[in-house]
Amino acid sequence: MQFLLAFIVVGPLIGAAAALLPAPPGLKGKSPDQAVLRHGVTVTGVILAAAIVLALGFDHDQPSKMQATTDISWIPALDVRIHLGTDGISLPLLVLTALLTFLCALYSYFKMPEGPSPKAFVALLLLLECGTLATFAVLDLLLFFVAFETVLVPMYFLIARWGGAGRRPAAWKFILYTLLGSVVMLLGLLLVGLQAGTFDMLALATDNGRGLSLSVQVVAVLAIGIGLAVKTPMWPLHSWLPDAHTAAPTVGSVLLAGVLLKMGTYGFVRIVLPIAPDGMQVFAPYLAAFAVVGIVYGSLACLALARPGSKGDLKRLIAYSSVGHMGFVLLGIATMTPTGVNGALFANIAHGLITGLLFFLAGAVKDRYGTADLDTLAGATGAALYGRAPRLGGLLAFAAVASLGLPGLAGFWGEMLALFGAFDPADGLSRPAFLTFMAIGGLGTLLTAAYLLVVVRRVCMGGPRPAGEARLADVRGYEFAAWTPLVALTVLAGLWPAVLLGLTDPAVQKLLSGGKA
Repeated sequence: MQFLLAFIVVGPLIGAAAALLPAPPGLKGKSPDQAVLRHGVTVTGVILAAAIVLALGFDHDQPSKMQATTDISWIPALDVRIHLGTDGISLPLLVLTALLTFLCALYSYFKMPEGPSPKAFVALLLLLECGTLATFAVLDLLLFFVAFETVLVPMYFLIARWGGAGRRPAAWKFILYTLLGSVVMLLGLLLVGLQAGTFDMLALATDNGRGLSLSVQVVAVLAIGIGLAVKTPMWPLHSWLPDAHTAAPTVGSVLLAGVLLKMGTYGFVRIVLPIAPDGMQVFAPYLAAFAVVGIVYGSLACLALARPGSKGDLKRLIAYSSVGHMGFVLLGIATMTPTGVNGALFANIAHGLITGLLFFLAGAVKDRYGTADLDTLAGATGAALYGRAPRLGGLLAFAAVASLGLPGLAGFWGEMLALFGAFDPADGLSRPAFLTFMAIGGLGTLLTAAYLLVVVRRVCMGGPRPAGEARLADVRGYEFAAWTPLVALTVLAGLWPAVLLGLTDPAVQKLLSGGKA
């Protein structure tokens, strides 16, 4: 298990380096481009298989215990260690990352985005996977920062080189926002490590802030929180997200929404909550306030984009929906209760599955119609996917109702638990304030349902296919292969939430109690 987790983290990096080498003559297939794309599918498939084996070998009777640990001295002068491990909080995120990256590699093998040679594309995809997996596996603050930053360069190039219209400004906006946030976060991480005398996240979590004064905790939470909030993204630090999603290639949008946004909220749970609880309690009401503003703002922005005549882009609308959905995650974290934090972690996974599927579907619609503009798609009679590509239309409707939180699907449980957590926040937090936040969040669920149903009506419904117009291609074989796991897991998590909650709850209880099981 120890070797397996290390292999999961390092394997994509080795694969990225191998992707840049010439393909052996016997493995080239029809062309070197096909060989390198096949290499990407193989490496990500092996990493996914290893992640599944890790999940099966995980001791599910002790999900609060850090397992598969590696602890090697890296920089003795600073007591920085290569410390890896996984528990019930990080394991689902590791599996989700491995799954989405594999599905993106598989999709790209058949539908490579327009741009330069696939060699660099596959190498960047694998480097992105390495950085993301490392973020969820490392247990040292400085190593966490290194992993957190590793993903920025590959995502920048994926947007700038393989994106659509406006890709370069969007890529620059993405990297400038996240780099500026990361600089502030690094100062906070250094402050915690130097004041506490260690950068080890387990030792700091067990100490539970007792070695840090209130003023140090407040400054640390503010600095670290800003960096994490940019990546989440939290309103009003979200403005890089819609441009990045709109310009990114389909697989870039899937990974950005499904995996990269989770790094910010994971940092709040793994670092801020256990290491600086008193500082977090000072900022929790403000975090909750920003969260519910983001919920309503994201929903209203989506309603504006969905309105006829607004020239709204389907990918941009899904990007703004992420601002609202991640608002529920931040609200759950801000309650500082097991119910709220469990809801936040569940909503993280659900958002990765559902929004990843939505971006896949938006990319498919754009491929078929040549545009993602909602007014163009609706046209005089509507895109009418139900009649022209019924399987594609059905999947889009399924993903929409899952995203709006229909009971029985994955999107329901996380948002409900986050609202329940706000109903009874942790001791020391103002219950009237959090009841207000809960009510505003509840309004956000209604607005979410409104804009998603408008999108389904405009894109999926409409008049019959005009005479002489070519029939749209319905779901292709490779699309079916890439999307089916996301559909199945969305249903599984919705009908059997204990699959996730059984992992996260003991770990969250231990986290919030200062390392006591």
